[in-house]
Amino acid sequence: MINADHIKAYEVRLKALYGYLGIEKKQMLIADELGLTHDPNFWDDPKQAEVVLKNIRAKKIWVDAYEVVESAIADLDIIFEFHKEGEASDDEVMTLDTAAVKAIEELEFKNMLSKEEDNMPAILSINSGAGGTESQDWAYMLMRMYIMWGEKNGFKVRELDMHQAETAGIKSCTLQFEGDFAYGNLKGESGVHRLVRLSPFDSANKRHTSFASVFTYPLIDEGIEIVIASSDITWETMRAGGAGGQGVNKLETAVRLRHHETGIMIENSETRSQLENKAKAMQLLKSQLYELELRKRQSERDKVEGNKKAIEFGSQIRNYVMHPYKLVKDLRTSHESSNVQAVMDGDLNAFIKAYLMQEGQKE
Repeated sequence: MINADHIKAYEVRLKALYGYLGIEKKQMLIADELGLTHDPNFWDDPKQAEVVLKNIRAKKIWVDAYEVVESAIADLDIIFEFHKEGEASDDEVMTLDTAAVKAIEELEFKNMLSKEEDNMPAILSINSGAGGTESQDWAYMLMRMYIMWGEKNGFKVRELDMHQAETAGIKSCTLQFEGDFAYGNLKGESGVHRLVRLSPFDSANKRHTSFASVFTYPLIDEGIEIVIASSDITWETMRAGGAGGQGVNKLETAVRLRHHETGIMIENSETRSQLENKAKAMQLLKSQLYELELRKRQSERDKVEGNKKAIEFGSQIRNYVMHPYKLVKDLRTSHESSNVQAVMDGDLNAFIKAYLMQEGQKE
């Protein structure tokens, strides 16, 4: 049974979150920005109005979550006082205690997603490794896994580009995830994913090891200005791929964008409009340049702290073993699961949480 010290400890954690999350400042900014929306001329500039509303929504996520915890602790405090007077049962107290603990832990975890870029949409690219059909099939399995994870967790998932393989699977694909903290959840998925299984494409049924690379970055909006000179890029147009027959686009609507300095190449075939695909490709390029700057800053912080981490794209992060035993293991956090099928069906939250908690503790 809980006592007054338990409730006091919850209040201490709540006070710490109040400071970490800057709740007072967020409440003041929300009030100021809501005042702007009452101006009769607020919608004269629709783009600026949308920026203001987006800023309000982003801050309210944190303030609302904090108030949920505050209310849960207050409810627990009240029912505890009733219990001392014999007017509430042990079960009623424990029910509210469980709710309070859950609310606190959820907000403490969400605190791991408090960086500006964490609440941006996420772009996730998958590329098959060497190994032909085996790796291409593995890349397709990963694509399916992330799509299922997104749908199960309420994210809107869009396919921006995909190159199908001739025999099975895919050579590469690019997916967009929209929803609260999409990038924050997926930022730890960048790296090489390794599969060990009995190959369905091997007549001798031998065990094969396959690799595929995943790269995630935040999708920036017009609120973040990145200037790219026309001399720094090269455009190419091509026909979008299809299944053949009427499924093939006979116009060159797909685009390829190359950034000379970094070597970044963006391909987009999302729509049948070349202009729309060009606009999206430019947004994706700016987003990757933004992500590169984030990594540069992180690297500088690591040097100062004497704790340089392997954050470069290409580092192996997770093994998926289907034979001779079943195990998915993250090499960074050591979190593992023996239910490989559930993981491949999108059950990734435990892996994501383990990574974010580990990074949060380092910071």
